[in-house]
Amino acid sequence: MIVESTLVRDEELLDRLAEARVELLREIRKAIIGQDEVIEQVLISLFVGGHTIISGVPGLAKTLLVKTIASVLDLSFKRIQFTPDLMPADITGTEIIEEDRTTGRRQLQFIRGPVFANIILADEINRTPPKTQAALLEAMQEGSVTVQGTSHELPRPFFVLATQNPIEMEGTYPLPEAQLDRFMFNVKIGYLPEEDEVAVVKATTSTQRVEFKRLMSADEIIAFQQLVRQVPASDTVARYAVRLVGASRPNSATAPDFVNRWVTWGASLRASQFLILAGKARAILYGRYNVSCEDVRAIAPAVLRHRILLNFQAESEKVDSDHAIKRLIEMVPEPKSGIK
Repeated sequence: MIVESTLVRDEELLDRLAEARVELLREIRKAIIGQDEVIEQVLISLFVGGHTIISGVPGLAKTLLVKTIASVLDLSFKRIQFTPDLMPADITGTEIIEEDRTTGRRQLQFIRGPVFANIILADEINRTPPKTQAALLEAMQEGSVTVQGTSHELPRPFFVLATQNPIEMEGTYPLPEAQLDRFMFNVKIGYLPEEDEVAVVKATTSTQRVEFKRLMSADEIIAFQQLVRQVPASDTVARYAVRLVGASRPNSATAPDFVNRWVTWGASLRASQFLILAGKARAILYGRYNVSCEDVRAIAPAVLRHRILLNFQAESEKVDSDHAIKRLIEMVPEPKSGIK
């Protein structure tokens, strides 16, 4: 009976998540036009419990996208504007001495920083020094912050959306590869087609005010995150993800010639894990309770583009990581079922 009731609950959650995808897209489209793939990738990382970097030139609504997603979810939201003078305590919080007026006793009181929220917008994360970046990345990894030797748990779910500008690199502090690896996705926002841009211009230059419905609570999102991990992934799909990642590593047995020529450092084991988790989330967002190799291919660029370090040879040939990933997807075949 317990097993049957669990299955019924999981099926209800699966149906609810498929419905939620439609509802969330409808609400988000009130403010964000023509970025459906970007929105879907951000939602996938949310339902997996991962963190995301959003890259794009100024004026492409990166910040608006994050604020809109926070508006349609019943979650707490804080924005941190990263600047060169930002200190770790400005993110995590600090202890101050407070005096009890009745007793006259003084004691340390922890004042929470903006990191204590469900959704954190780390705006222009590459504009603050590494010490401050590390304070946020520790919170992402551990789900808590430590101040003066005392650990403070962060609220759940905890989700960081960091934006960075790929131009105007003067005065920036690019995240090291080891820290980039902690982000599940690197989502790229590009320019809109003409018709979508016309629609944006008309909508943003009128007196129209947008109001959003709050569609999902913290408890629901945590339940969805648990459901994602229950989605089965066959040995064939898991092996395909591992082979795709393995082929990105230069001088490995399976690396194609172009990888040995262009790549200095390939993707880590964490990439294989995120390919499967993101594939599972994509499957249930579309109402399927099994992950396929197509799901893995669909989210591979967002998972791999910040994990593949290209060399000077690639730069001289005007090759970017997206081009290398496309070649990888074309060259790595799906394993045949039952064959290792």
